[in-house]
Amino acid sequence: MPRPGDPAITPALIAEHGLTRQEYERLFAMLGRTPTFTELGIVSALWSEHCSYKHSRPVLKTLPTEAPYVLQGPGENAGVISIGDGLAVAFKIESHNHPSAVEPYQGAATGVGGILRDVFTMGARPIAMLNSLRFGSLESSRVRYLFSGVVRGIGDYGNCVGIPTVAGEIVFDPAYEYNPLVNAMCVGLLHEDDLIRAKAEGIGNPIIAVGARTGRDGIHGASFASEDLSEASDAKRPRIQVGDPFTEKLLLEASLELIKSGHIVAIQDMGAAGLTSSSAEMAERGDVGVTIDVSKVPTRESGMSPYEILLSESQERMLVVAKRGHEEAVREILEKWDLTAAVIGEVIAEPVYRVTEGTKVVAEFPGSRLVTDCPSYSPDARESDAIRTLRAADPLAVPERSEENDPIWTLEKLLSAPTIASKSWAYRQYDSTVRTNTVIGPGGDAAVLRIRGTNKAIAVKTDCNGRYVYLDPRVGGRIAVAEAARNVACTGARPMAITNCLNFGNPTRPEVFFQFKEAVAGMGEACRALGTPVTGGNVSLYNESPSGAVYPTPVIGMVGLIEDLSHVTRATFQHDGDAVLLLGEMGGELGGSEYLATIHEAVLGAPPRCDLDLEKKVIDSLLEAIRAGLVSSAHDCSDGGLAIALAECCVADLECQSGAEIDLSTWGAIPNRGVLFGETQGRIVISSSTPERVLEIAAKAGVPCARIGTVQRTSDTLAIRLADSEMKAPLGRLRHAYHDTIPSIMSRTPEHTTFDELAPVAAH
Repeated sequence: MPRPGDPAITPALIAEHGLTRQEYERLFAMLGRTPTFTELGIVSALWSEHCSYKHSRPVLKTLPTEAPYVLQGPGENAGVISIGDGLAVAFKIESHNHPSAVEPYQGAATGVGGILRDVFTMGARPIAMLNSLRFGSLESSRVRYLFSGVVRGIGDYGNCVGIPTVAGEIVFDPAYEYNPLVNAMCVGLLHEDDLIRAKAEGIGNPIIAVGARTGRDGIHGASFASEDLSEASDAKRPRIQVGDPFTEKLLLEASLELIKSGHIVAIQDMGAAGLTSSSAEMAERGDVGVTIDVSKVPTRESGMSPYEILLSESQERMLVVAKRGHEEAVREILEKWDLTAAVIGEVIAEPVYRVTEGTKVVAEFPGSRLVTDCPSYSPDARESDAIRTLRAADPLAVPERSEENDPIWTLEKLLSAPTIASKSWAYRQYDSTVRTNTVIGPGGDAAVLRIRGTNKAIAVKTDCNGRYVYLDPRVGGRIAVAEAARNVACTGARPMAITNCLNFGNPTRPEVFFQFKEAVAGMGEACRALGTPVTGGNVSLYNESPSGAVYPTPVIGMVGLIEDLSHVTRATFQHDGDAVLLLGEMGGELGGSEYLATIHEAVLGAPPRCDLDLEKKVIDSLLEAIRAGLVSSAHDCSDGGLAIALAECCVADLECQSGAEIDLSTWGAIPNRGVLFGETQGRIVISSSTPERVLEIAAKAGVPCARIGTVQRTSDTLAIRLADSEMKAPLGRLRHAYHDTIPSIMSRTPEHTTFDELAPVAAH
């Protein structure tokens, strides 16, 4: 069975393919012989961390995944929930971190393309894109290069396909300096009857390659995503796929037409590991055998070997299982959209995964063991002593800077911190209103999209604070879910379900696996308490460079439902004379805060407590008040604390700015910096013309709620009275700090398009 010209299987070749000695022995035992070069490549891809989740599967099984409205949970291309009226929402988030670190434009663009395909292969029409991005300091010219490339890649691909990019988050922190995180989320809408799954079935049914031709780009992309980044990563640019959004648009329309036509039984994106993963996973789901003839796969380069064809990650490709006898009907639909359709194999009764090149067998595995027999690991998990020490430190022991005698200085400094400052420089490059369903776009707590033909809307948001997870993974995991839930609730939506993208370092290091296990446990606790099951997601490990691992960053993609469009609520102050209320406790907790990181360059202290019972009561009280028509605006209080939330309520919307007079003197027992910049969880700033009724609802639920001020639309000042002082911040200064920081920094010329800067770190 060895193919002429293929290299001999040696220990060096096995190591180059990322297999350990034990994994190779497992493969040898499965086959009962030495594998061919093609078989080695197949297993290298399917047993990589990116495809097999070999370090994370047992942990992920602890998450809650069921609810009466969950139509499809983990295990498919995307999760699906019912929203009533026969309609459903499909959604998924995935990472494209390593490709974006090496080639930011194509890395981000193809990340968008891949997540779009995951959603429309469920039978859903994509209606919105979101993203979650992490970079190092914008003072670094290389980071500016990465940031600008990623934003252009997201914008160009989404804009060309015609799907609005409506929400997201962007964080800048030295922890991500050499390993940016680029997570893309897609949301789609479908009729429940159109839901289709990627499950091969029907003996004799043809397997058809659909869409773009196969090239040599992206080979071993899955294994590249399963290794640490280094100064050698630039040499792996050929592994980065090249996207074609115009072909993607054709493929989207053709796929949805195929699904509705009744001519096919299954469809799956050729994503990570390309034809290999899509064919093997579809066979395993259907518990059937398949045979693939690589000589029938349409290629765009001559002389491609079976190894290259099977492992290529060329973009805009689908694998379809059609009904036998319907091949011509499938071709006609594809030709209508100027796409190719080639029968490359069939579903067989024999329990085998077989690949041929014409009549010659080049790879053959027994049954579905190629997928089910991949190894599973439970490494040692042990918290780092250094992190325990950081968590035990007292934030209030950090001495105040002399400039902090002027609280406006601190407020401006925080508003201009790139993590907090307006990200309009980025999202103005995205079309956020195409398809005209966007009710609230980028810049708010969450995006809101109306559902045509109904009076409903959905709210969507991505969120995570990696610094919290770093200091206390379980608490940080809880907060990630709870904050995402508060964000969608602030728009008037009931949180329903999440998808997640779990970005961590090397799982073989005990301190990293501890972070992973604890963060997932915290997420599970929050999901159960808030009633938001997990419908799927992505694990991205090995996010490390020679400078170390990124912060553990379990990004949450939350979807909520608004039953009546009249309940849609915005974040900024709306009406003169409205009362300003704080729903939730004051707290004043400074551990892990943006204040400490920005003002003092300190990451220490325990992150804020996360009382899940109180979080649920806060959300329920807010939604009751919104549905009763009592709330003019609602804004989550998170990064930077209450003072930042109030400033954002005043100046975040350039077309609807407002002053306010705030009295926080009641909390004199808490240090001023705790009152202003503490990040206690479970808090929402509300404005209302009927505050007494809001206070009644909160009191009935046992939720702290206090009237703290008044909206003054004609004022040009945010005035805040404290127990021992008062600050009056001119809106012009706050507006400048918030809106002009990132455009000013990004006007500098980005440089350093390679990993040259890593070399000194690696040498050190």
